[in-house]
Amino acid sequence: MKRNKTDLSALPVVLVLTLVCCLLWGSAFPAIKKGYELFGIASGDSSSQILFAGLRFTLAGILAALLGSAGAGRWLVPGKGSLPRIGVLAMFQTILQYTFFYLGLARTTGMKSSVINGSQAFICILTAVYIFRQEKMTLRKLAGCLLGFAGVVIVNLGGSTEGGIHFSGEGLILLSAVSYSFSVCFTKRFSKHDDPVMLSSYQFILGGLVMTAAGFAMGGKLGSTGAGGELILLYLAFVSAAAFSLWGLLLKYNPVSRISVFGFMTPVSGVVLSALFLSETQSGDWLKMAVSLVLVALGIIIVNISKSAGK
Repeated sequence: MKRNKTDLSALPVVLVLTLVCCLLWGSAFPAIKKGYELFGIASGDSSSQILFAGLRFTLAGILAALLGSAGAGRWLVPGKGSLPRIGVLAMFQTILQYTFFYLGLARTTGMKSSVINGSQAFICILTAVYIFRQEKMTLRKLAGCLLGFAGVVIVNLGGSTEGGIHFSGEGLILLSAVSYSFSVCFTKRFSKHDDPVMLSSYQFILGGLVMTAAGFAMGGKLGSTGAGGELILLYLAFVSAAAFSLWGLLLKYNPVSRISVFGFMTPVSGVVLSALFLSETQSGDWLKMAVSLVLVALGIIIVNISKSAGK
């Protein structure tokens, strides 16, 4: 299947695909929490959390490779020159990002995690501008980021702050966001040379195998569970395979800022879905979620309006 640059840079296509990705990623917050419950993984059981993550991403990589190969009409196989790039992505996008994320999520609420994780979009743009020099900062980008991040903060005002803020919980979630921002910029750079779906597939396999081996070596184990646990694991694998493959394709044909600003939708959807499925909500939260959604939408519009207005 030949991918058309014009199609993947058209605003309606970008809007639909990024929102699909954000909804999938948002659903991962309650799904991981539910997975911990079904597999009997305690909040302090770091080895089992890493093992759980490793199995998820190994499956995600295999699934992405199969689906990507079917879509391309050929097997997606990395060349010799692709291996170092896959290694770099595996380190930042899977091993570091999700080791921090899984360990942090087990020590804080799904709502707080999704809000802190919302800094990803802002950090991505700052990283692309000031570290990788892939684009320039503009007042429009800055204003859009500030509006979007304000929406992410508002959605958690008055929410649960039990236990305060700790490095072992919220701090690790923030480090996960930093690692993700580097992986986005590396994906943008590497997709000039390789198919982004291939990169996503094999970095997940490599990163997942490393995390699985580390989890086993540390004594991790998954408790007995019914079909629900396996279904959660398969769903999380699908989330990663689908969302990261789509996101990689969009980054190939669009500026980092244009795509990353949509990431503010992920924590909003994460908060909403955590409230629905984990009952992490309080009176008045739904109004804050609505206000947050409006601010995030305005931020996205401000960053993207210059291109659409020109057309």
